[in-house]
Amino acid sequence: MESIRKAAIIGAGTMGAAIAAQFANAGVPVLLLDIVKEGTPNRNALAEGAIAKMLKTDPAPFMSSRAAKLVTPGNLEDDLAQLASCDWIVEAIIERLDLKQALYKKIDAVRKPGSAVSSNTSTIPLAKLTEGMPESFKRDFLITHFFNPPRYMRLLELVSGPETDAKLAQAVARFADLMLGKSVVSAKDSPGFIANRLGVFWLQTGVVEAMELGLTVEEADAIMSRPFGIPKTGVFGLIDLVGLDLMPHINASLAGSLPKSDAFHATNKDIPLIKTMIAEGNIGRKGKGGFYRKGAKGREAIDLASGAYRPVRKAATPDGRDLRKLLENSAYAWRVMGPTLAYAASLLPEAADDVHAIDEAMRLGYNWKLGPFELIDKIGADWLAEKLAKDGMKLPALLDAARGQSFYKLDGAKRLYLGLDDAYHELHRPEGVLMLEDIKRATKPLLKNASASLWDIGNGVLCFELTSKSNSWDAQNLELLGKAIELVPQNHKALVIYNEGAHFSVGANLGLALFAANIAAWGEIEKLVASGQKTFKALKYAPFPSVAAPFGMALGAAARSCCMPRRCRRMRRPI
Repeated sequence: MESIRKAAIIGAGTMGAAIAAQFANAGVPVLLLDIVKEGTPNRNALAEGAIAKMLKTDPAPFMSSRAAKLVTPGNLEDDLAQLASCDWIVEAIIERLDLKQALYKKIDAVRKPGSAVSSNTSTIPLAKLTEGMPESFKRDFLITHFFNPPRYMRLLELVSGPETDAKLAQAVARFADLMLGKSVVSAKDSPGFIANRLGVFWLQTGVVEAMELGLTVEEADAIMSRPFGIPKTGVFGLIDLVGLDLMPHINASLAGSLPKSDAFHATNKDIPLIKTMIAEGNIGRKGKGGFYRKGAKGREAIDLASGAYRPVRKAATPDGRDLRKLLENSAYAWRVMGPTLAYAASLLPEAADDVHAIDEAMRLGYNWKLGPFELIDKIGADWLAEKLAKDGMKLPALLDAARGQSFYKLDGAKRLYLGLDDAYHELHRPEGVLMLEDIKRATKPLLKNASASLWDIGNGVLCFELTSKSNSWDAQNLELLGKAIELVPQNHKALVIYNEGAHFSVGANLGLALFAANIAAWGEIEKLVASGQKTFKALKYAPFPSVAAPFGMALGAAARSCCMPRRCRRMRRPI
């Protein structure tokens, strides 16, 4: 397979349709097929309905309505032969092995030789999926596990089999990286792969321990979120987001695939409350509500003991600056994160080749700020090992071997990770990836003040980095941006506006403006507004290409800064 010019997605459910939308966002024509719905005159009803629904969905799967035109709806009875024109075929149907295997036989009968075929399964091992299939199919088959929603979640777990063509897998990974915007993590062919194997263990443990300790959902989520660098949804909010109805299926699949010795079985306890909630349609945000819901008088939360809903109660968020202290003082924090971090260490080499792959999967798939091994470094491997042993928990061999060491360390500007051979190895970025954090370890800024920095990132390109609170715009970073605009033409060729914070920028610093208004310093407000207009206008008409790389929140003045750099459209090649 030399290139991917056309794709096909089979399965127009929530996940399959959104994967098709992301191919379309990349400018790739995509065929979206599903079964013919019985009793419906429109034989393409499922696929057409999925496209129509996505055009109204928030957050939007499509980047524009034009992208939707690249998705061609069809059905598996009338349009299967069209797969012969596709370079990559993604199966995204229900998690049933028999149905998937039956579909693969139909696909193999019509696809062109050398076309990639992949499954979006989240739990079924590749070896089982390809049982009974010819060698030619196994050579072109792999698992590409997208995370929902595909447009916004960067992680793509890629699993190859022993017979998978390495060049085909590399081509798929490169396309997913460059065209679909994915960070590709190679996973082993083991149950749940990486992120869900560990993430489901963490979620299940979080629910079980909250109920056994008599915590409210608010108290549990306050502990199991920001203090550990985990999104504010915590455990119960995240389950509401993905859907309670999925949990029993995923748990059952893992329980049926994992050996009896696996620690997952100890936490995979039957929870009657969840069964009742699912039966009553309280399956999370996509249903009537979940652990949280919108009530007649405001937001409500479920009582884990009685199952009754009540008004949400604000819970205090613990201080996460000293994680050892938090783990010592909070029984819930320890009884969830202790086993979770130990479980992460037990997954090597079964689920991944190195600690970085597991950290990357959890950062990208579950939005953890730090991966489990980065958290262990922050806590201390020795301390964690001693506390696990003291509590009678099984100590993974990797964690025991890490005593007296850290999983990551710096060697000058190089970042190293501890390998399974007990030696340190340099952490290499994927081809074409340049991280500002690497530049910052190796050099010093050309210009800097309290709110911004200017870095030379090589090849004649400078990077302007916001460093103010929430990356807001103020007088100081506007001043430094003005200096950068003057500096670039002297010895450089282009400017990138970028940072590696949680969000690109919340816009203008309104706190400063409000302070000025409170003391009637109207002239200062006028000066700030004029400075912003002057600087952004200078950026727009600068005699060099400039590129803004926004992500997350880009509000007010931040959005303006993204709109101003227009000269980059004249560039003939990327910088």
